[in-house]
Amino acid sequence: MSTFPIHTLSKNEFPKQLLEIPKPPEVLTYRGALPPDTAKCLAVVGSRNYTNYGKQALEYLIRSLRGHNIAIISGLALGIDSLAHKAALDAELYTLAVPGSGIDDSVIYPRRHKGLAYEILGAGGGLLSEFEPTFKATTWSFPQRNRIMAGLADAVLVVEATQKSGTLITARLATDYNRDVLTIPGDIFSASSEGPHMLIKLGATPVTTPEDILEALHIDTEPTTAPLPIDDLPQEEASILALLSAPTERDTLVRAANMDTQTCTTTLTMMEIKGLISIDGNVVRRLR
Repeated sequence: MSTFPIHTLSKNEFPKQLLEIPKPPEVLTYRGALPPDTAKCLAVVGSRNYTNYGKQALEYLIRSLRGHNIAIISGLALGIDSLAHKAALDAELYTLAVPGSGIDDSVIYPRRHKGLAYEILGAGGGLLSEFEPTFKATTWSFPQRNRIMAGLADAVLVVEATQKSGTLITARLATDYNRDVLTIPGDIFSASSEGPHMLIKLGATPVTTPEDILEALHIDTEPTTAPLPIDDLPQEEASILALLSAPTERDTLVRAANMDTQTCTTTLTMMEIKGLISIDGNVVRRLR
């Protein structure tokens, strides 16, 4: 990353959102490009131990934001963070990584994501930190870094988290900073859904369509995504659609699908997020 030198920002050069938080950092260093001034910033956080449902939902939602002036901010960490950066790159959206370390080549954390950092910079994104460039990540640096992500964001999207996850620190900070908190509802039997469901009870916005994100970011738009062709769907989803020649009672569908209850429930939730079905008493096929 030697072609991307480290630059220093003084406080009067900070992105304006970051100056709104209590005790903003005194100095920031960055490589690459900072978020465009006109972009809406969506911070994405979640568990390092994500589920297949969380991965599918996140990738679908970010993919559907393609073409909008949205910057995806995350922490370069294992799990949901790295998926968010990769999904943003795939959707050709700007993405900013805020690691829990400095941003010199020698200390990028985690080390296995040094290549991802290269990809972000090469695609016109950036790395940002309030720590000295050669600062090595430590346990306290991650919660401190979270306030930078929450401060930069117009909204924070929580994908998956247990009730005791450090991810919820970012959500709490976002609330303190008067940012919108969004979250993806999940499987009621999964520990990974405990955090999102708790946030919803506390007033967070549940996200079931890309339009929910656009609305939270105050972006006016018509729906931009068409239903996926059946040939492109995972086998479980295609099998369920094949059973929906007419509206079907949910329990009847679960029995007919020949899947275990948890797998079927997770698949139905994912299909509803994609817009393939609607569930209102009966399960109704929307894809034609």
